[in-house]
Amino acid sequence: MDIKAVRNDTRGCTGKIFLNSAGSSLVPDAVFDKVMNYLTEEAKVGGYALAAAHLQETEEFYKEAAILLNCKPKNMAFQTSATDAYAKALSAIDFKAGDVILTTDDDYVSNQISFISLRKRLGIRIVRAVNLPDGDLDLLAFEEMVKAYRPKLIAITHIPTSSGLVQAVEAVGVICRKYEVWYLLDACQSVGQLVVDTKKIGCDFLTATGRKFLRGPRGTGFLYVSDRALEAGLAPLLMDMQGAKWTAADDYELEPSAKRFEYWESSIAGRIGLKEALHYANTIGMANIEQYNAELMKQFRSRLRQIKGLNLQDRGSCVSSILTFTMDHHSLEEIAEQLRVHHVYFSMSFKGSAMLDFAKKNIDSAIRLSPHYFNTTEELEKVVTILDF
Repeated sequence: MDIKAVRNDTRGCTGKIFLNSAGSSLVPDAVFDKVMNYLTEEAKVGGYALAAAHLQETEEFYKEAAILLNCKPKNMAFQTSATDAYAKALSAIDFKAGDVILTTDDDYVSNQISFISLRKRLGIRIVRAVNLPDGDLDLLAFEEMVKAYRPKLIAITHIPTSSGLVQAVEAVGVICRKYEVWYLLDACQSVGQLVVDTKKIGCDFLTATGRKFLRGPRGTGFLYVSDRALEAGLAPLLMDMQGAKWTAADDYELEPSAKRFEYWESSIAGRIGLKEALHYANTIGMANIEQYNAELMKQFRSRLRQIKGLNLQDRGSCVSSILTFTMDHHSLEEIAEQLRVHHVYFSMSFKGSAMLDFAKKNIDSAIRLSPHYFNTTEELEKVVTILDF
């Protein structure tokens, strides 16, 4: 990977140290140009005519997404966000009162809210797995819980939004296949920074967004649907003419591919922009991106540990490019102001987004830094100096 070329491709790298790719990352110029050129042309000829002219390019989204996730184009569906994708996947499961969703304490806030909503509306049960002392999922206990509760769905977040923890999603997949349980994986924070292989993971649904580590436009995302789920006839609760064909006055026929989870109306500019972001990542190679990020973060975490009073809050034997911390002698706002003054872009995580995890850590908030492969060791060394105040 040529870091100089990557930075030259990213106009947002200048004048700041951007460490918020877990929020909404900097898009490559190729993505920016695709979206802007499409919208400019759409203003001239109208949406329908231009969409028809770009049909082939629009379809390339499915090919690029399939390359990224090691699956087939038919398994991919375009979505407006990861949350949109997640809601549709949840709606495809025929929950009944008493059914169990087995999840973890490290699941994404919106997912947890969705589970609670299903409990209030349908009477399902939410069971949360236990962690080992180091923060990892206790896989032995997890399998025992699967045997005891016989969940209808296992729902795991690959990397939480408020922690650098990387969950053992492949090991969970082995358990799901062994007991024939539907498996929904939130890969919102892992897609774009790690190699994510659906064949190795063995999930039935996988959701992701374009705006984070994948470096695509906001308002874009995708949903992976396994062959098993498609062949079983799983489909979202509510569909339109994209997801099904109206075959009789009171009947319809499902779209055979994962497109049954799409709606007909969407942003074509956004879809083409996401396709370009996927192509950019695929061209560099996710293995190269993952390796660069791992080396970058190993050094960054090591240097931050040397700052007296700085507490890294990420637990787990495997951690990612999301880094959270607190400081003994500075409040959250004091740290935030110090970073802002020095033009460091960051985010803050609060207990409302990590109710269970932060309670165990006995914190109410944390600073979140999320470097990516366009960042350099020199930039991160500057951040270390800035935080040593």
